[in-house]
Amino acid sequence: MKKGLRPDNTSSRPSRSSREKIETVPNFPHRPATPDPLCCWPNACKQAACHLLRDCPVQLTFASFNIHRAIGLDRRRDPDRILSVLREIDADVVALQEADRRFGRRASVLPLAAIADHTPYRPVPLSIRPVSIGWHGNALLVRRGIAVTDAAIVPLPTLEPRGAIRVDLTAGGRRLRVVGMHLDLSGLRRRHQVRSILGHLDLCDGHCPTVLMGDLNEWSQHGGCLREFHHDWRVLSPGRSFPSRRPVAQLDRIVVSRDWRILETRVHHSALAARGSDHLPVYARLELPKK
Repeated sequence: MKKGLRPDNTSSRPSRSSREKIETVPNFPHRPATPDPLCCWPNACKQAACHLLRDCPVQLTFASFNIHRAIGLDRRRDPDRILSVLREIDADVVALQEADRRFGRRASVLPLAAIADHTPYRPVPLSIRPVSIGWHGNALLVRRGIAVTDAAIVPLPTLEPRGAIRVDLTAGGRRLRVVGMHLDLSGLRRRHQVRSILGHLDLCDGHCPTVLMGDLNEWSQHGGCLREFHHDWRVLSPGRSFPSRRPVAQLDRIVVSRDWRILETRVHHSALAARGSDHLPVYARLELPKK
């Protein structure tokens, strides 16, 4: 979100009209799922290992970071600085917003080789553009060793280039689901977009522990689009994350299903993070209790 904008100032925005549309999601080529680390084990050993893993609690850290196309407060584009911040946080799953250039081929602002060589992550494969890592700037990075079993784009009603993406994962023998999102500046459209995301999740195959995170652009602490999350969800408030120089707003949020135990939520406010973007990253450390 650009500095100076205020929520729900509808007098400066176009009214709802035929310009508003539902995104048309392209047909993506089939991508094979990332292999589970246990896939090469003998079946008997695999079944025993999965049974033991399911009986153990699973702790994971989830982070969200609007990286502002890697342009910092010094107005320099510095991908290495963003990667350093990600290493500081050391999360297991990271949702990025504004991770692609806005025009042209929508190339990733974080070089794919640098992600592979200097971080423990791999991008979730979503884009048909070979130089991009996301959809409308949204990208998900997953720690290597966590299996990716499915991924999809979540269509949103939008005028702006906003979006959401969803991935299903297997970690510690447990299945889980993650959505990364960047919502609209308009309060009305934000509410419609949250409804679209929740509707998409209702159509997914089976219930599993779920984490939604991203730049919600919601200035209200409890109202606005946050009211769309019913009793099955908990909206976490890691803290003020925007603008990064002197944060006043909790625009970056993490929303979790009731399956999770909350261990810690926080804004990551290091010297590098304060200079690297106009948002600060937020994170939550969560636990899935043993079955």
